[in-house]
Amino acid sequence: MFYKYDHESVKLIGRWGREPESAVTTATGGKIVIAFRGKAAVLHFDMLWNAPEYPHLWVMLDDGNKIETAVSMYLRVEAKKEGDHTVTVIYKGANENQHRWYRPLEGKIAFRGYDADEAGVLSYEEKPYFEIIGDSISEGVLIDPFYRPNEKWDTFNRPYQDDVTATYHYLTADALGLEPLVMGYGAVGMSHAGSGSVPRVGISYPYCYDGMKMTYDKEPEYILINHGANDWNAKTEDYLAWYGELLDMIYEMHPAAKVIALSAFCGNHHDALRDFIPRYNQENGKDVFFISSKGWVPLEPLHPLRDGHQIIANNLIAAMKERYGL
Repeated sequence: MFYKYDHESVKLIGRWGREPESAVTTATGGKIVIAFRGKAAVLHFDMLWNAPEYPHLWVMLDDGNKIETAVSMYLRVEAKKEGDHTVTVIYKGANENQHRWYRPLEGKIAFRGYDADEAGVLSYEEKPYFEIIGDSISEGVLIDPFYRPNEKWDTFNRPYQDDVTATYHYLTADALGLEPLVMGYGAVGMSHAGSGSVPRVGISYPYCYDGMKMTYDKEPEYILINHGANDWNAKTEDYLAWYGELLDMIYEMHPAAKVIALSAFCGNHHDALRDFIPRYNQENGKDVFFISSKGWVPLEPLHPLRDGHQIIANNLIAAMKERYGL
């Protein structure tokens, strides 16, 4: 029997737009959790407009080991025994230059639903939501730069080289018992648009993609901003004005959230942001938590590898534990 994406046996976590026939995300880290009864399930994806190299997924059965696969129209998952099972799918990585904002959407995951003997009863551990607003580093770009099936056109390699689940914020969320919600798009900054035609963050933040407003099933408790690496050529006063614009937008949408401003790992606008956050707090009656990442990782490579993300996570975990008692 076919169960649509909005069935009670399905949980969507992340930046998902609800279209009539499918749930669509263009941000890595989007998660699907499915409960089914029987031995096998067949997941259905809408592949219209998807283009090679196809986005990659992590797939887990019953909280087991992760298996990487490219998205396809039908994805079969089979257990050894009949019974109640859970499938978890995470959008791992994609070619960041494919269109991910304006239709037709090439770099998307569009989940239609699944086939199984019966729907299961979803039992999912609810965790506080931890939203991350960042760029290619938050997207997980070039964590594994060694895997290059196409030497000439490097962006085609990205599904093999990127992994959102190895990023500093995913590691932090795992260590602190939080659920990561990722808005990370390559080359996006406070000052300009980025890869895949994604607008600058002050325009794109309220949306999943063009015309599709962002809604979560519950409010994020923590929201972290890490922008600045792509704003190297922006005037400081413009960068801070756009930063304030984003903070205003976040508090308008999520007034109870604990907001964190994490400085760019490359050091861009570090001192200006450090001095700006106390002024913003005083003028607006807010409590944005500024964290300096100065010296955490070397300036090269710009995109940290797995060990670099772990170093960042270790520092972020310590800072959040001290501030919030996690």
